[in-house]
Amino acid sequence: MTTLSRNKFCVLLFAIFGCIAVSNFDASPVFAQDATEATESADAPATEEAAEPETEETPAATVSAIEQTDGFVTSNLWIMLAGMLVFIMHLGFATLESGLTRSKNTVNILFKNTMIVCIGIITYGIIGFNLMYPGFDFDAGDKGYFKISGASFGFLATGLELADASTAAELGNEAVEAYNANSTQEYAGYTWYTDFFFQAMFAATCCTIVSGAVAGRVKLSTFLVFCTLFVSISYPITGAWKWGAGWLDALGFYDFAGSTLVHSVGGWGALVMAALLGPRKGKYVNGRPVAIAPSSLPLAAIGVFLLWFGWFGFNGGSVLSADPGLVSLTLVTTSLAAAAGGLAAALISTVHGGKPDLSMALNGILAGLVGITAGADQMAGWEAIVIGLIAGVLVYFSVIIIDGVIKIDDPVGAISVHLVCGIWGTLAVGIFGAKAGSEQIMHQLCGIGSIGAFTVVFTLVVGLILKAVMGLRVSPEEEERGLDLGEHGISAYSMN
Repeated sequence: MTTLSRNKFCVLLFAIFGCIAVSNFDASPVFAQDATEATESADAPATEEAAEPETEETPAATVSAIEQTDGFVTSNLWIMLAGMLVFIMHLGFATLESGLTRSKNTVNILFKNTMIVCIGIITYGIIGFNLMYPGFDFDAGDKGYFKISGASFGFLATGLELADASTAAELGNEAVEAYNANSTQEYAGYTWYTDFFFQAMFAATCCTIVSGAVAGRVKLSTFLVFCTLFVSISYPITGAWKWGAGWLDALGFYDFAGSTLVHSVGGWGALVMAALLGPRKGKYVNGRPVAIAPSSLPLAAIGVFLLWFGWFGFNGGSVLSADPGLVSLTLVTTSLAAAAGGLAAALISTVHGGKPDLSMALNGILAGLVGITAGADQMAGWEAIVIGLIAGVLVYFSVIIIDGVIKIDDPVGAISVHLVCGIWGTLAVGIFGAKAGSEQIMHQLCGIGSIGAFTVVFTLVVGLILKAVMGLRVSPEEEERGLDLGEHGISAYSMN
């Protein structure tokens, strides 16, 4: 098939897909709130018919307590399972980065991703969780920017009595009381331990995004120190502005599962650190970018499918309950956006690049996932597809511009996937979401700008200090030989 006929075929396929999509989707958005209300309305007659008259012997409060207990167990279990799904995403990042970079740096990449999880969980327990939660106490002088008051680190030293909300309340545990008083979440849905477990899985993700962008030339020790500071200080502070009931939450900024709070934060960090490091040796010749072949596209594909699988916990768990309508809607919009992003990137790479590009299609899937994350709980199916399609196109041209025009070497396309599409997904809430309109778009822009500015300044200051004290980049000889031998003294693959 010639290039011209292939291009015509792809355009025709895209047009057919568009017609099918338009003919099968209702133009009126169905939000999660509407779905939940519809479910409740449908169940109402049966519930009322089955309900027994209230008597003094069986007060309504007793029935309600039993129902809440059942809901508590189910929601708590779902959030724990969702946290496990988010955990498996770290394996996805590790295999994706290993596959898209040179084989001589594989051990180094796997070691970094392993340590990111270990460092992230511990530092988030020691300092990050308390910086981010419970919510701000404005009566105690908090302004919604940096925490002054809040819970203690009691959950690190206390046993089961703190994990159980009712028992902790009976014991008068100050930490749980502060959590209940200040958090925007209703604590009845899950334990404090479950909250920490789920949130800790998120925390390390933002630093994993940075890892891919600096692959192949950053010093291991320097990177790990940077990750410790980034996860324990920068991420929790900006996260608290929204999820900790801070000033962005009060403003009306909306980010359901972290298009900005997680992905753009990681993307801004990746942009600054990649710029400070400079490109890999041999990446640019006479000012023109040179493609450096990936070591294993099968590994990269495995990584993307693991990330897609983990994203069901990333978005689905962010409902923070086992609400059947809301969780199922979130999983559907997540799937549709990912599929649309992969399809768009595959088609645009075929039409514009001349041949279908697997790495672009894989990044298109991730772009769709990042794009839907900010509003996965309030989009109709057709809106999720549109968001994913636009994300897939954005990531393709963003990679070309960042690589060839701006000349920032990003081996895995992390900046394009997580920063560019994170911004798009956050703005999409103001375009398609439940409160779509110019006012909501301004709230979204304010959140994007403020979180981006803080993250860039923090990363730049920390990066420059580390560069002066420890050095950022390995020697040219070590880079040429590979970081596996230079940093670890071992190769990932044996020829024996």
